[in-house]
Amino acid sequence: MTVLIIGGSGFLGTELVRQAVSAGLSPAATFHSRPGDHGGATWHPLDLRDSLRLEEVLDTVAPAVVINATSGGADWAVTAEGGIRLAQAAAERGIRLVHVSSDAIFSGTGRDGYNESCRPDPLTPYGAAKAAAETAVRLLCPDTAAVARTSLIIGNGHSEHEQLVHALAAGTRQGALFTDDIRCPVHVEDLAAALWEITQFDAAGVFHLAGPDALSRHELGELIARRDGLDPARLPSARRSDTGLPGGLGVRLNSRATQQKLHTRLRGAREFLSGSSPEQT
Repeated sequence: MTVLIIGGSGFLGTELVRQAVSAGLSPAATFHSRPGDHGGATWHPLDLRDSLRLEEVLDTVAPAVVINATSGGADWAVTAEGGIRLAQAAAERGIRLVHVSSDAIFSGTGRDGYNESCRPDPLTPYGAAKAAAETAVRLLCPDTAAVARTSLIIGNGHSEHEQLVHALAAGTRQGALFTDDIRCPVHVEDLAAALWEITQFDAAGVFHLAGPDALSRHELGELIARRDGLDPARLPSARRSDTGLPGGLGVRLNSRATQQKLHTRLRGAREFLSGSSPEQT
């Protein structure tokens, strides 16, 4: 099976490539600025804003499955229009699409959490772009696409949140970790393994891939600090609700239904951050 990983040089994409090569596969992967470091993949430059280049890559690789793990942030042209453009091209070619989405599509007003049937109600430009892309994916590829929503992705010291914790503890960056911004962090290795499982599914639809522990960004930061031998007391805290910044405050992804379909166990942050610093393992 030929698989193309869109955004293969990113944080999640790098782990997807690593796991594929470790399993004996030879994946194709795309990059925007520079290719990833793994030599076991075939690398293709791609800007999702360029429809002709996208079609060239798809026709050259001829994949059976495409995993869209790109992260364009709040850039509507990349995150929304690029995702829509990819869905159109995949539908025309009969390619299975696994589209990685985000808990940012939700407002946080759902007191009982969000399961796979919940509809997007984003509060931020990034959430709106992600919601537009996943809605298009479901409309254009109703029988062949999987939308995989996830939460904060953590892993082995290299994630954005882990780097922020270190910078805040060292005093090299200003800011604070919010005590009222709740998410369900997932380890990048678990997430990538679950995505590889979903590529094998016959079913289309929505899947939730988040950890079972609902934590504030500050609680998560404290766990990271303790694991890495930092003083959690050095992490500044604040309430997002006091800042006026947009975004959901209590976005708890309920992944139980998806977990029942997976062999991969999605660990909670309290478990995967309970060990020693990644530099010591």
